[in-house]
Parts: sequence; C-alpha cells; structure tokens
Amino acid sequence: MYSIIKKPLISEKNTMHSSIGTYVFEVDRKSTKDEIRHAVEKLFDVKVQSVNTQVCRDRSRRVGMNYSGVRYWKKALVRLKDGEKIALFEGA
Repeated sequence: MYSIIKKPLISEKNTMHSSIGTYVFEVDRKSTKDEIRHAVEKLFDVKVQSVNTQVCRDRSRRVGMNYSGVRYWKKALVRLKDGEKIALFEGA
C-alpha cells in the first residue's frame, strides 16, 4: 500500500478538485487503477468511485554542458463517493 501511493499532490488546482471530491496522488508507475483504488480505500478508510491516471514526463534539466535524463512519474485522480472526505487534504 505504502509503495503504491508515494505522496499527495497539493496545489491550487488540486485544491479546487478536492472541493468536488477528487483527490490527486503521485503513485508508482507500475501500479494499476485497481491497486490504487484498494490502497486509497485501506489507507484513508473511504469508498472510491473512480480512478483516472496520467503518466507525466518531467522536463529535461541542464547539467553543465549536457542535459539530464527524463523522469517519468504517474499521477492518479481519485474520485470519492458522495459524502466521503480525506482529512489530510481538509487540514484536519
């Protein structure tokens, strides 16, 4: 479970998503939607309605005369059922 969900992604846009019941996490690239669903349900004791995933590509970075490699990461948008909330995002 802890290896699937790496960290919550908290930004201004993701905070607007949380007001409609959608929360965003950085997850392991090899994890599936079902694994993410079960991990969120067990960690936060909530019911998940749907999971959407995106594979994001990090920008290349310049190191001296060369450019560093590209880091791919995966994020999951988890929509909870009506009335469910995650206290981590609510500030409680």
